[in-house]
Amino acid sequence: MKLITGKRKKIWNKLDFQVTILGVNSAIPAHGRNQTSQYVAFGRISFLVDCGEGTQHQLRRFKVKFSRIDHIFISHLHGDHYLGLMGLISSYHLNNRIRPLYIYGPKGLDEIITIQLRHSSTFLKFPLYFNETSQDGKKLLVELENIRIFSFPLKHRITCTGFSFEEKMRPRKLIKEKIVEAKLDISSIHKLLQGKDVYDDLGLVFFSQEEFCHSPLAPRRYAFCSDTVFDLELIPYISGADLLYHEATFMEMEAHRALSTMHSTARQAASIALEAGVKELLIGHYSGRYMDLQPLLLEARDVFENTQLSEEGETYTIQ
Repeated sequence: MKLITGKRKKIWNKLDFQVTILGVNSAIPAHGRNQTSQYVAFGRISFLVDCGEGTQHQLRRFKVKFSRIDHIFISHLHGDHYLGLMGLISSYHLNNRIRPLYIYGPKGLDEIITIQLRHSSTFLKFPLYFNETSQDGKKLLVELENIRIFSFPLKHRITCTGFSFEEKMRPRKLIKEKIVEAKLDISSIHKLLQGKDVYDDLGLVFFSQEEFCHSPLAPRRYAFCSDTVFDLELIPYISGADLLYHEATFMEMEAHRALSTMHSTARQAASIALEAGVKELLIGHYSGRYMDLQPLLLEARDVFENTQLSEEGETYTIQ
């Protein structure tokens, strides 16, 4: 798989990490709810995760600046997760986009895009790069200045992957009072900022990070688990995530239906969150049979208390 890399200006102290929900339903739009799509913003960088039918309308409805999106991740080729993609590509074209667009998804998505462009005689005004995802363990898809995005395998009826958005280790911040008191020179300060100790001519530590720097903030992580059967093998890929989105198509009374369609119940999603030691759980991908979602929330909270319903238009901040 081709690795896309890029550079952005470092703004370590002001990097908001947010997930805006655009669609929460499963196969069919129902009860005013749309199909799966999420907008992930990390500082000035924006990503789209899945692109169900109606995603463009949701982006506009919630006033999301989707012109900033450069990377789109598609988990699998069931229509409720990708049928909005061609419309979005077309709008970018009609709006005279010139910036490259990078799309990551399973084998066959490139063919779907190419066929539609060919038969509509559309010649895009911007470069479009497709990168095929893999189910062979955890794979690095994108590395930018302050964040990496990985894929990992999910167990569904067709090839399907989850995605993990992982902030890089943030550098230590200097303790200004100690820097002034010790009268450190610029060279020593730069080394400390690079995460290095400063040594004297004898090779002994002269200025240490522990003494002159605050402890670094722990890097944040968001894990997205699209359609999947209850699967404990997921845990190594999502362990310790600050925020986990996990599908919860059914309630436990429909566990047989969840198993036959290779989906999960709200209780099963909560069990995965508990076993993985995540900080917070978002459930979604609700079956159209549920008008009232509170019973799903209560079922999940009975196992994992820090569970939230994913709600369209709501933005969840990862601290």
